[in-house]
Amino acid sequence: MIPASLEAKTTETDGRTAVPARGYKYLDLLTTAFVVILLVSNLVAQKVCLIGPFAINGAILLFPVTYIFGDVFTEVYGFAASRRAIWLGFFGTALLYLMGAITIALPPAPDWPNQRAFAVVFGFIPRILAASLFAFLAGEFANSYTMARLKLLTSGSKLWTRTIGSTVVGQAVDTTLVVLLTFWGTVPLKVMGNMIVTSYVLKVAYEVLATPLTYLVINWLKRTEHADAFDWHESFSPFALRNPERS
Repeated sequence: MIPASLEAKTTETDGRTAVPARGYKYLDLLTTAFVVILLVSNLVAQKVCLIGPFAINGAILLFPVTYIFGDVFTEVYGFAASRRAIWLGFFGTALLYLMGAITIALPPAPDWPNQRAFAVVFGFIPRILAASLFAFLAGEFANSYTMARLKLLTSGSKLWTRTIGSTVVGQAVDTTLVVLLTFWGTVPLKVMGNMIVTSYVLKVAYEVLATPLTYLVINWLKRTEHADAFDWHESFSPFALRNPERS
């Protein structure tokens, strides 16, 4: 329920009250957290960890959180807010890669002994870089699009169908693309298939286990922000430009 004090800032759309036109308290903070988590994920992803029988990269525990953020953005603030966060994350990651390459190329001081270690941490192979960026864009937009469409189809009920369903779609796109684009021609198809399935199952299981927390965060934000976005007339183009605070 939107308070009367905010009614002047809202519009009626297909019988539903749209989100307030401006004044979100936590959107910028959440967007910043999303970008930071994404950047940290890219830095720690280069370490291969062995957990039981599974060999996974260091980002497996952190990167799926970005999909939870995507669910929050789309459910509370609308697809436009998610699109904005995705592009900020994309350009932030691209800048991280660029500055890593530039800094590695700069000559180290003669008495600085850590050039090789620095290059290992911040040196991104161009093919992996391109695969990661493309898969990130495709996966995140697939996640947010599915979330927004399912919300319209369910008239805003059954939140779990959206949080899990969007992850099933988004992670399938992301995981498949990043493995195929990174290893195609260098790794047998059977091995790539195993990598895709293992990573995908772990990511989706992560989202399922996080569903109660996602519920708590989304419901709290809806009450606090007085926002519950329905993208009835939203352009779902990844390239449309619109401020999510000016619905």
